[in-house]
Amino acid sequence: MRVGVLAALLAVLVLAPLLNLAVPATSAFHLSDYAVALCAKIMCYAICALAMDLIWGYTGILSLGHGVFFALGGYSMGMYLMRQIGRDGNYQSDLPDFMVFLDWKKLPWHWGLSDSFVAQMALVILVPGLLAFVFGFFAFRSRIKGVYFSIITQAMTYATMLLFFRNETGFGGNNGFTDFKRILGIAIARPSTRMTLFIITGLTLIGFFLFARWLVVSKFGRVLQAIRDAESRVMFTGYDPLRYKLTIWVISAVMCGIAGALYVPQVGIINPSEMSPAASIEIAIWTAVGGRATLVGPIVGAFFVNGAKSWFTQAFPEFWLYFLGALFIAVTLFLPQGIVGALRGRKKEERA
Repeated sequence: MRVGVLAALLAVLVLAPLLNLAVPATSAFHLSDYAVALCAKIMCYAICALAMDLIWGYTGILSLGHGVFFALGGYSMGMYLMRQIGRDGNYQSDLPDFMVFLDWKKLPWHWGLSDSFVAQMALVILVPGLLAFVFGFFAFRSRIKGVYFSIITQAMTYATMLLFFRNETGFGGNNGFTDFKRILGIAIARPSTRMTLFIITGLTLIGFFLFARWLVVSKFGRVLQAIRDAESRVMFTGYDPLRYKLTIWVISAVMCGIAGALYVPQVGIINPSEMSPAASIEIAIWTAVGGRATLVGPIVGAFFVNGAKSWFTQAFPEFWLYFLGALFIAVTLFLPQGIVGALRGRKKEERA
């Protein structure tokens, strides 16, 4: 199944550009720009689900705040893209349009490096990683676990969302960042730019999957699974769970931050709604539907749930929430191990 999913992703990376750019729009085999953008968005979500699987499926720590790391990576990329607009904005100012509208006279201090692509890409990693390190260090040192940890992660993302909603923080308030023009001086709207971002996203997803696979089969990964199953026994054998949990927690946060940075230029907007508790809960849902502790499952779950969501919103705009709720209930009742977990269980039964 791992080989099948990787082969499917590689096939998409090869076929999507061909069907979108080379096949005429009048052909039945033409892949629309909307379909390409949707697939790219879901691949970003799949990276988040994979990150959730490392911390929840293999370490036993349910986070309901991973949306904040995703959004922080997106905002770091968005700051750079806003500066790339230059004087092409509505107000023809060197400042972003929302700052001109709010009568700001100069850039705030935290926008000082926003015109540097390298600096902002470093912040894509450093900002979510630093927040995860500080939060995780105090939470894990206090031995907060279970539902209590889930609640405080949700409180963290909700508090951050409220902060970013405020206009005076310099992050666009309720509207966030949008109307991007260029990246590295190249027009984002160009088909070649869109396809380059699409391919980079797919390769990043594959790279993270291979990294996660290497991680979970290593000694480090086996200790994580031991912590998940019996943390007290791990402590008695001389291991320090704090270091292991903190390390995987930071890795997981950085993965979400990179996913957010890839998401923003392709979707074209980032705002505080990406930090809402519901967004973080959705990441856990993708992982649960696909199958925890499988690595492949979260990717399958992200594509399955978001694909179904996209189809339901078009086919049944008034009832799609009911269909989606029924889907989650059905998976919970009949596939408690997720889609991939159920398939693996059936294969074991057939072998037996």
